[in-house]
Amino acid sequence: MPTYVLENVLLPHGWRRNVLLSVDARGDITAIGEVGEATPDDAVRGYVVPGMINLHSHAHQRAMVGLAERAGPTDDSFWTWREVMYHYVGRLAPEHLEAIAAQLYVEMLTAGYTSVAEFQYLHHGIDGTAYDNIAEMSLRTANAARETGIGMTNLPVLYGFGGFGSQPSTSSQRRFVNKADAFLEIVERLREAGSADPNVLTGIAPHSPRAIDKALLASVLAADSTAAAYPIHMHVAEQTKEVDDCLTWCGRRPVEWVLDEFDVDQRWCLIHATHMQSFEVERLADSGAVAGLCPTTEANLGDGLFELVPFLAHGGRFGIGSDSHICVSPVEELRWLEYGQRLKTQSRNVLAGGPGRHTGRTLYDAALSGGAQACGRKVGKLEVGCRADWVVLDNQSELLHGREDDALVDTWLFAGNKNLVTDVYVAGRHIVRGGHHIDADAVASRFKRAMDELAA
Repeated sequence: MPTYVLENVLLPHGWRRNVLLSVDARGDITAIGEVGEATPDDAVRGYVVPGMINLHSHAHQRAMVGLAERAGPTDDSFWTWREVMYHYVGRLAPEHLEAIAAQLYVEMLTAGYTSVAEFQYLHHGIDGTAYDNIAEMSLRTANAARETGIGMTNLPVLYGFGGFGSQPSTSSQRRFVNKADAFLEIVERLREAGSADPNVLTGIAPHSPRAIDKALLASVLAADSTAAAYPIHMHVAEQTKEVDDCLTWCGRRPVEWVLDEFDVDQRWCLIHATHMQSFEVERLADSGAVAGLCPTTEANLGDGLFELVPFLAHGGRFGIGSDSHICVSPVEELRWLEYGQRLKTQSRNVLAGGPGRHTGRTLYDAALSGGAQACGRKVGKLEVGCRADWVVLDNQSELLHGREDDALVDTWLFAGNKNLVTDVYVAGRHIVRGGHHIDADAVASRFKRAMDELAA
């Protein structure tokens, strides 16, 4: 059982100095106490904070970053971006996805993420035919997570239709689509593959109200006898066109429809939920579900700004994700979450939570808590029974010189773009050392080879 001395560490009840922490063979924290006379296996210098949770990832999209930044012949939007993405994913083979995901997860870990929820909808072969192992593509992202060491919540995506009202899917979506029985087989195979790995959990992700209908999702939930134990993630109301189309179809808005038709509770994470009216904001907050917010992607796609101030006022919970991975940094996501609200309200320290509170610390704590809930894993805090996932900030950095405790977190999040993460531990395993992932070179080599093959 390895032991660690953490020189300066953020625990659930605040900052402490010289803490002795013990980790078992599974990677769970078994004891936290005073140093005393124990001899630690590792003395961790620097400032230690819990590792951040990335609650929304489409790994394959990291490989197309920059390819949709050239203006088209008409006004560009989310929908024109989607066509570029469809074209790109139409060429990805399983080995490409695994190489891209591994590179992405190395980047996440180096930036301070220690867990990821992989929202994976690229299920089938290029012609839409299922692989011999129907879970092939999701297993590839799970392999990448295992290789790189990041904790994972697998979220195979249920995708049935091309638009609201059970419209037929298009040829561009043929790699995504499954009927209920095929989808349940994917889920079963993923759970079997991860059953012995405490670093992995498998939930489900009905893609969006436009890509499922009530009957399809209800049949999946009814057939999965263990569904109540696993997280459920869904895109909803990201674009105003979605809202308009949903209103045309059923007379209700997307968030309203989901809340009306399903038993939305603490298991659920509604991604984006950008365009809500006040009654939806209140209902979503009251449900106990997490709002999955992805500020850099939402900015890149022109989605809009989430109604975060009233959502929090009603007791809402949120976490952050990097989604399309136009940026892979928890610092950027949290900073722009606050900055978006500053621009919206024309004020400062909007999300601090009250007079005298530190904006950075408040944001970080909230994203840890919401992310852990959304991923269904015991992560996001350093206490007995939780995963031993933490990030070490550079105690030699000029930017952090003279800062302590919560002011340190504020400075980290708002000081600029220099990566201040030096070391990262996941399940007690030291996998980023001095800013360098232990397998970064081999992973990068495979990623470059995959990119060359795709370019060819």
